[in-house]
Order: sequence, then C-alpha cells, then structure tokens
Amino acid sequence: MTDDARRRRSGEMAAAAVGGLGRAGARALTNALGGAERTRVIVLLGAVLALSSADTSTVGASATALRSALHISNTDVGLLVTVTSVVAALASLPFGVLADRVRRTWTLGGAIVLWGVAMIWSALVPTFHDLLLARLCLGGVTAAAGPLVASLIGDYFPAAERGRIYGYVLAGELAGAGVGFAVTGDLATLSWRAAFLILALPAFVLAWLIFRLREPARGGSDALTAPGAPLDEAPSDGERETDAQRLARERQLAPDPELLLTRDPRSLGLIAATRYVLRIRTNVVLIVASACGYFFLSGVQTFGVEFVTKQYGIGQALGTLVLLVVGVGGIGGVLAGGALGDLLLRRGYLNGRILVSAFAATLAVVLFVPALFNRTALTALPYITFAAFALSAQNPPLDAARLDIMVPLLWGRAEGVRTFLRTLGQALAPVLFGGVSDYVFGGGRLGLQWTFTLMLLPLAASAWFLFKALATYPRDVATAAASAAR
Repeated sequence: MTDDARRRRSGEMAAAAVGGLGRAGARALTNALGGAERTRVIVLLGAVLALSSADTSTVGASATALRSALHISNTDVGLLVTVTSVVAALASLPFGVLADRVRRTWTLGGAIVLWGVAMIWSALVPTFHDLLLARLCLGGVTAAAGPLVASLIGDYFPAAERGRIYGYVLAGELAGAGVGFAVTGDLATLSWRAAFLILALPAFVLAWLIFRLREPARGGSDALTAPGAPLDEAPSDGERETDAQRLARERQLAPDPELLLTRDPRSLGLIAATRYVLRIRTNVVLIVASACGYFFLSGVQTFGVEFVTKQYGIGQALGTLVLLVVGVGGIGGVLAGGALGDLLLRRGYLNGRILVSAFAATLAVVLFVPALFNRTALTALPYITFAAFALSAQNPPLDAARLDIMVPLLWGRAEGVRTFLRTLGQALAPVLFGGVSDYVFGGGRLGLQWTFTLMLLPLAASAWFLFKALATYPRDVATAAASAAR
C-alpha cells in the first residue's frame, strides 16, 4: 500500500470514528431527553435563546475592537446592549399577546428571519450611530423569544418535569453566550463586522426548523410525555393538574378569592391581563428576583472578558478560555437546579422550586466576593465557576414555578409582562456597569473590579426576594388551579 493510500485509509477510519461517536452521542441525547420529537423541540427552543445570548456576548467580547474602530467608550459599548434590551422590553408585551392567540411556531420562525436580517445590517453599518439604530431594530424582534418559548414549553411538556426541561433550554442560552465569547469574540479581534455577520447565518436555518415544528394544543392536553412516564404524569383531555397544584389541593390550601378568574382568560385585553398578573404577589416577587439576577448576568456578558483579562493579567484568548470554563459551570447549574426543584416537588416539598432558587442566589453572592478580589486566574477560577453554577441554578426552578401560579391561557401575556419588566432592569446593566466603571471608579482594572463588587447588591436582593416568595407561593398555586378549573 502506498503512502497516499495509507493516508486516505487513515482519514477514512478517523472520519468513521468521529461519525460513530457523533451518532452515539445523538442516541444518548435522544434517550436522555425522552425521544426524537422531545429532543428536537428542546434543542430548537434552546437554540433560540442561544442565538440571543450569543449576540449579547459578542458585543461584550468585541468591546475592544468596537472602541478602536468606532472611537467609543465603555459607556457607548454598554449603550449598544441597552438599546437592544429596552426595545426588546417594549416589544415583549405585544408578543405576549400573540403567544396566547396565534400559532406560536410560525410567529417565532418569522421573528427569527427578521432577527437574521437585523444581524446582517449590524455587520454592514459605517458608524456608531448607524450601529445603534440597527441594534434598536434587532431588539424589536428578539423580544419574541421570551413569551413564545415560555408558552411553548408549558404546552409541550408535562408539568412534573418543566424545571428539568427549562434547565436544558436555558443551557442553550449559556452555550450561546459561550459562542459569543469564544468563537465570535476571537473573530472580533480580526473583524467585529465578521463577528456580527457569522451570527446571522444560523438564524435562517433555525427559522426554517422552527416553522416545521407542530403547534402544541393549549393547556398541555397533548404534551410530549417521555416513554415510561408514570400514568399520573400522562396528559389527559383538557388541562392537567401540576404536581404543585396537586400538593396544594391535598393540603386543602384555600385560593385567594380576590384573584379567582371568573371569565375566559382569552377575553382579557393586554391592560386587564397585565393588571391581573401583577396582582399575584408571588409573580411580582419572582419578576423582581429574576430581574436582579439577570441584571448582574448582563453586566458579566458585556464586560466579563475585559474584567478577566485586566484583573488576572492574561490575554484575550486565555480570558475567553477562562469564561468558557465558567460557562460550563453555568450549564451544570441550570441542569442541576431544574432537576433538583422537580425532585423536591415530587418528594412533597411544595416550595421546593423556590427553595432551590433562593439558596442558589445566596450561594452565588458568597462565591463571587473572593473571585472579584483574587488576582490570579488559577486560584479565582474555582470561585467563579461555582458562582456561575449557583447563579444559573436559580433560573429553571423559577421559570417552572411561574407556570404553576398562572392560568395556562395567560402564559404568553404573563411572560410578556415579566420579560418587559425584567428586560428593563437588565437593559440598564451594560450602561450602568460601563458608566459606573468610567465615571465613578475611574475606569481600568480597579474601575471594573469595584463596579462588579457594587453590583453584587442587586444579586443579594434577588436572594432576599426569593425567600419572601416562600410565604406566598403555595396560596397562589392553589388560586391558579381553582381559576383553571372554572
């Protein structure tokens, strides 16, 4: 056999081995998620959040290149993220209405097409002001993700495993942030335009795949049950009773008479629906807690690479690698947090999901303090990684808990209101982080260090609000169950 033939043979064997590993991994993932259709839905919904997160992280990872090319400051970089988030907050309200009334898969697919167009526009603009306008338009279409994904998860999957499912979907959000930091962030060192452009390409493929998903029946009557699921978890005709609602009924918890719905939720206009969902105390507390957590996370996404490189004295490539390791910790957190919340609920702890979120938020604050004041990447890495684990672990149980305290036919509008309020808080983070760093603490390494330290206060407030929710959650669960049964 000639040398060329041996090389071809070796290449074929390597390709076959990689292909075999890929097929084995796909089979393992399909088995873990409960079948091909469930896997397709989870992966695609996770990819929607990944695309949004990758875009936000790319702005942060491109900060140095953007400042140099467009002659802007940290505050201007933060403003790019902020305008996207503010417009997304405003647009989330009409998308919440659409999520309760139209075919959600087609609406989401159409929004993603416009999303891709806006990304291409961002890559081609000549000036900072044109880029700001492009980001404004981008925010208008990214708003579709929150209400539509939440409503689809509620109807695609049984209530008993929604925390775990949310963990898988939110893992996509963190994976997207990793792509933004690593792939497009490194590309931005060569060309920030190419970094934005590369994100537009998968948007059109994702939109086509979303268009092809079947639309689930509202109320979860045909939820995708995993093979071997217990009979009492299988969907029945009409709306299902969640585990939390079953526990509330068994404990004979009385619903709040002032919050019992006496009319069809579909007949409520946006203003009436908004008033109703904001009267539910647990919902308000969870919105505030979520906003505080995402406020800090948004700052990390925008300025994390710059902080790591300056604080630990390492290059951008190594800084990106550090944040990728931290991202793996975050993915572990969302998977563990969602599953643990579901487990506690199945074991009879009605407040299980809220407890997991409250303790995770507290642990995140404790772990971030030594990470921010350490000067070497090697010793800081364990603190940052476990802090990211805890910060991420609080979100899947919270998202699942929100569905338990809301009538299914209000899921879209309730998520629209939550996204609006949460995103407004989140939108302030990049410009506040940048402004405080530049004008309060004098910029540079110390400016970012003390800014991140100061911004731990909202994260601590998140933990406090979650502990407050333990007192109101059980009754609000009982109220949602009673309203849905009418």
